[in-house]
Amino acid sequence: MLLRIDHVGIACENLDEKIAFYESTFGVTVVSREVNEEQGVKEAMLHVADGEGGGSYIQLLEPLSAGSPVGKFLAKRGEGIHHVAYGVSDVTKAMEAIGAKGVRLVDLHPRHGAMGTSIAFLHPKDVGGVLTELVESPPRPS
Repeated sequence: MLLRIDHVGIACENLDEKIAFYESTFGVTVVSREVNEEQGVKEAMLHVADGEGGGSYIQLLEPLSAGSPVGKFLAKRGEGIHHVAYGVSDVTKAMEAIGAKGVRLVDLHPRHGAMGTSIAFLHPKDVGGVLTELVESPPRPS
């Protein structure tokens, strides 16, 4: 069911500063920057590697407000890993299969994610305390 680790989401106070750090320290490249009003974040996807089933990324997340989920996370825990995202071939089917095993779904339906993906989150209390995201990438152009 899981194809790869799609990305690790990292909450940060200042997106531009963190991008500069990751670029200069690790030599990664920003491939996408977006504002996701629905999730209350400014985000950047930094390319790490390509592999079978798609690439892997670091996703940097800066909250749009203190009341957003990432804003609350920062206030409680400070900067750091916010979530781990796994690539799946069909996010709806993955949600159904995982939900049938008793894992609570944060999202009842897939929603829009970075770079045109469809995403859904699993409740961290049912996944060992880790906020877990399922990511279905858009079809690759042929």
